[in-house]
Parts: sequence; C-alpha cells; structure tokens
Amino acid sequence: MLTDIEIAQQARLLPIVDIAARAGIPPEAIEPYGRTKGKIALDWLAGLDERPDGRLVLVSAISPTPPGEGKTTTTVGLGDALNRIGRKTIICLREPSLGPVFGMKGGAAGGGRAQVVPMEDINLHFTGDFAAIAAAHNLLAALVDNHVHHGNTLDLDVRRIAWKRVLDMNDRALREITLALGGPANGYPRESGFDIVVASEVMAIFCLATSLTDLKHRLGEIVVGYTRDRRPVRARDLHAQGAMAALLRDAFKPNLVQTLENNPAILHGGPFANIAHGCNSVMATRAGLKLGEIVVTEAGFGADLGAEKFIDIKCRKSGLRPDVVVLVATLRALKFHGGAANGELGRENLAALDIGCANIERHLHNIREHYGLPCIVALNHFATDTEEEIAFLRRRVGERGADVVVARHWAEGGAGAEELAQAVVDTMRRKQTTSRFVYEDQDGLWEKVRKVATSIYGAADIAADANVRARIRELHDDGYGHLPV
Repeated sequence: MLTDIEIAQQARLLPIVDIAARAGIPPEAIEPYGRTKGKIALDWLAGLDERPDGRLVLVSAISPTPPGEGKTTTTVGLGDALNRIGRKTIICLREPSLGPVFGMKGGAAGGGRAQVVPMEDINLHFTGDFAAIAAAHNLLAALVDNHVHHGNTLDLDVRRIAWKRVLDMNDRALREITLALGGPANGYPRESGFDIVVASEVMAIFCLATSLTDLKHRLGEIVVGYTRDRRPVRARDLHAQGAMAALLRDAFKPNLVQTLENNPAILHGGPFANIAHGCNSVMATRAGLKLGEIVVTEAGFGADLGAEKFIDIKCRKSGLRPDVVVLVATLRALKFHGGAANGELGRENLAALDIGCANIERHLHNIREHYGLPCIVALNHFATDTEEEIAFLRRRVGERGADVVVARHWAEGGAGAEELAQAVVDTMRRKQTTSRFVYEDQDGLWEKVRKVATSIYGAADIAADANVRARIRELHDDGYGHLPV
C-alpha cells in the first residue's frame, strides 16, 4: 500500500496556469510561485464583485478523536467528485502550520487519493504566508519594546503589555520567557513569551479581512497593552498598522494549487479553531464563490466548535451562508466515543457503536436545530468497516431524519465520493436553508457565552470566578460587547 507522500509524488501535476484556466483565471491574474503554485491577483479578484455567488458547502465532523475523522480528506474527495459529476467546484482550505506538521497531527493536505498537491510544499513553507504573518506580528512586538525604551510617551505599563511574540513551531521552552536582559541598551526586563503563528491575532485578522484597506484598519485596532491607569494602547497609537500591512501585502493574495485530479483548490490562512475561528480566509472563500458553481470548505474541530465559529464569527462578519453541511464520521471514531480501546477499533463492536452514536446525534441536532442547516452524514470508509456496523449507523441516523452516505474517496479518489456529491446537489436543490446564529449581536458577552454553552454543549448554565466576570464587564464597557465570542 502506498503512503500519502508516495501517492502525492506520483501525481501528474499540471502547470498552475492551466489550473487557473480551469478556474476561469486568466494568465495575467495568476502570479506563479514555481511551476505548480500561484497567487491570485487582488485587483483582478476585485473585478469579480458583480458576478453571482456559487453555492457553499461546509464540511464539519463529529467530536475529534485520536483515530481521526478525515474532514480535509473528505473536503478534497467531495470537491473532486462534484467536478466529476459536472459541477464546477472550487475547494477552499486552510494552510497547515509547521507545529502540527512536525507534531503528532502531521500534514493537512488530505490523504490517500484525496489530496491537494504539491503536498510537501503545502505542508512546509508553501508560499511564505505564515512567515509574513510572523514578521508582521513580531514587528509590532519590537515596536512596543522600542517605544518603551525610547521614553514611553504613551505611558505603557510594562507589567501590562499583552502582545507576545510568535514562531511557527511547537517549542514549549519559549512559552514563558524573560526579555531584555543584558543591561540598559536592551530595554526594560519583563516577562513575555512566544505563541505559535496560527494563534496570532494577526492570523485571525488576516482571515477575516475583506481587502487590504480593511486589513490595515483591523491591524490598527490591536490592543498591545494598557497604561498605568488601565487605558488600552493600540497598534495605531504606535503607527504600526501601515508597516504591518505592507509585510502582509503579498501574503494576502489567495494561493491556488490543485488536487490529485487536477481540480482547483484555494489554500489561504490558517487560524487554530480552539483559539480563533478556525477557517480559511474570507478572501479565499469569496474568490471561490465567484469562480465556481460550488465551493467546498471546512471548519476546524467538530461541529460544536468549528461549525459554530464558522457560522457565528466568519459568516456573521462576511455575509457568507452555507447551503448544506456535510458531517464527517468514521465507525472507528464513533466506537472510540462509545468506549472501545484504541487498539480495538478495527473490530466489529455494535455495543460501543451504539453508545458512540450519541455524539453524532448531538452534532446533527446542533446543525439542524441551532444553525438551521440541512445536513448529510458522510461515513469516511475504512477497510475494517463491516456491513452490520454501516447498517446500524444508517438506522440510528435515519431515526433522526438524516441520511448516511458511504464515501470511499481515500481509496478511490473522486470516483469514491460521487454518491456523496450527488446527495449534496440533491439536498441543495430540495431544501431551503434557514441559516441562523446561536446568539444575536445585541446580546451581552456573558449572554453570548451562556447561549453557546447551553444550546451547543448542553450545559445547564454557566458560572465563573468574580475576576472573570469583572473582566467580561470591562470588555463590554470598552466597546467590545457587540462582537462575537
């Protein structure tokens, strides 16, 4: 059996200008990064505003498990399958972080016969977007320390500087550090640390911005710390936003690559879903909707965390609306949720599957009742799956009024997901969406948190330490109450 990288290395990649042509992008609007990668020119994309949007498919999943569910693989396989049945489809994904790539998670370019390529480039430095985001973030950090060193006219309290530094690697030794040792020439010693690039606020801003002008404005609103009388100091107070935006100018152009079946895929941005909103950039999704009849995209983690943030943050702030959700599950993961041991997941176990189905039922409930969206369950097939287990899952999900479609894209590529693709098209044709948010803009921050906890996670109520409640009140009083959480 070939490994993912062996499959990717045997692929017949087309020149990126040919992939661009398939997406309707002229040669003058693509900026090649080598032979098989490219960036789409922003001025050309701006000219597409009058085109009608395509339909949007969101790929989410059950709660994550060590065996994995295969959201990215399913996103790629479904995109290839939709193209196979004659629907011009663009895939929109996040860029991988080097931390997970070299950690336990591995790459994020799909797997088996459902991958985006060139896989090694995508999983490593790609087109340098993350390096640019790190540079913009660390420039601001340097400007903060430089401002304090040269007189601190903004009266920044060095004990309340909130802006750390970043690098795109898991390096726990740098999480908490002491800066500026070595004498007065190096500034004021203080405690700080490093986060990973994908956890940077710059990354979240990058992925929600709708233009370079909007990006620059959002960067200026970053709070880097507080004065001695607790007033916020922002990046614009340091006149940092222009230089930061300049560093991000090329990175802000969406990246175009291809699938193993030579279909267009846009990979752009990559905020972690447990820290930010966990979706590819608004620029990329909007570009896909102008270029294709259908866009298939994914949100990080399960439907409780990833899909909720996709809808309540990305969709709320961009005007995007999914037409259908594909909920990815594996029998292995459901059995794990039902208590089966990691080493026993390849064996038939209807008892564990029965218990584990509570997880998928909750996600189905959230998607349909709280987000107001039609949902199809995609069973990401493994060779160890038995007919009895598949039939059992069909019955359980069918009792909740949803369909299970077995997808074999990992082994068969787009051909193995044609049934899923047809189900998606049929669902979009039959059902009207009533997409809605879990909370409203005018709800207070505490109420927003309470609604997410009680509606999505099933909590009876929420409680917090007095200091947490006080901080939430401060954020509301500082003018953040209208924002999503």
